[in-house]
Amino acid sequence: MIAGIVLAAGRSERMLRPKALLPFKGSTMIARVVDALLGGGVNHAIVVVPLGDREIRSALGDRPVVLVENPDRRADMLSSLRCGLRILPTDTRGILVSPMDQPSLRSELVRSMLEAYRNSRRPILVPVYQGKRGHPLIIGTEFVAELLASFDGLGLRGLLQAHPGGVGEWQSEDPAILEDVDTPQDYKAALTGVSPKKNS
Repeated sequence: MIAGIVLAAGRSERMLRPKALLPFKGSTMIARVVDALLGGGVNHAIVVVPLGDREIRSALGDRPVVLVENPDRRADMLSSLRCGLRILPTDTRGILVSPMDQPSLRSELVRSMLEAYRNSRRPILVPVYQGKRGHPLIIGTEFVAELLASFDGLGLRGLLQAHPGGVGEWQSEDPAILEDVDTPQDYKAALTGVSPKKNS
């Protein structure tokens, strides 16, 4: 089974308002990402939200997701990822990790990535657009213990650096994998379909 973890507990400091709830093409940013994962074939979706959150829960409505709170109000992405990793179903074999600020992500892209991962001999799959790596990425559950204990300050980048031979690159023709909506300017660009900046 492939589980999905959507990281939505960030502080949105550069946006100056909660990114997850921003309107995006008839929906919200968080709902667009969750719908892409569910529509793309993710079997079990986990959304990591801020402590005490009610608004993201409301925005997701009755979508079949599991929400888990990150109690750290200064949380980074690794902290949120760990919250999701701790509640993975026992039959999980792969984990698709997605930030919530990629609202242009499509279910077709997710489906293609999942198929590529199942056919890959590598335990980590990273999408690449025009030579640049992006998100979401898929990792095997053999890395869960390592992620729970290591890579503070580095996050998933640390995992990729530690296991270069285990990384497979999946070539994408969709620039959405580089989308990274952090600022009002990024948000405007995403709404107008301008090519996204490199996802860092």
